[in-house]
Amino acid sequence: MATPDDSIACVEELRAALALHGITLPSLRIDLPTFTSPYRQTLVALGNCNPATARDLAALLRKAADR
Repeated sequence: MATPDDSIACVEELRAALALHGITLPSLRIDLPTFTSPYRQTLVALGNCNPATARDLAALLRKAADR
């Protein structure tokens, strides 16, 4: 199970990796209810984005899958 510091680092790592490709997920964050619960693993909330950002992310993932 990830520690709180691991979860925060994961979000920052994902944010930085997406930024390298010009993608911003404005609502990317730690899911607070799971972060504060001692019984569950912390979840990362990817949040909402507009259709253009979703398309950019899908294109990036397709490109990465072709490697």
